[in-house]
Amino acid sequence: MKDKVLLVYKDEENYQIESVWSTKVGNYYRIDNIPFFAKNIAPGDIVSIQDDDGQLFFDELIEASGNSVVRIIFFSENDITRVTKELEMLGCNWEGSHLNKLISIEIPKSIPYGIVKKYLEHGLKAGIFDYQEACLGFK
Repeated sequence: MKDKVLLVYKDEENYQIESVWSTKVGNYYRIDNIPFFAKNIAPGDIVSIQDDDGQLFFDELIEASGNSVVRIIFFSENDITRVTKELEMLGCNWEGSHLNKLISIEIPKSIPYGIVKKYLEHGLKAGIFDYQEACLGFK
């Protein structure tokens, strides 16, 4: 059974809440999808929660998965399909956001981050997108 874990993060001005799917593993929860806004959490991470009247809030990271998360904001929607296919060919997973030009990608720990970083830097320099490293699992 899947549960929603709520991640609290701060944007420029306010605290916000993002929910991610998770699976209960013993006393903890494994994060099952890619966060868009919260930092320092990745799919596969094992976390503890605080139960607040049935709402499951992230408490602390118990075991890092080693996976990484990068957010990409596109300058043109026309580039999204091509870029996501190329990222898939590199071994990455991705999810689209409710914001049309924003995607979040997971780089599994089995994929050398340097290869993906080189691709991201090329896209940045070419003016296709900007990116932010939200969670680097290898650090």
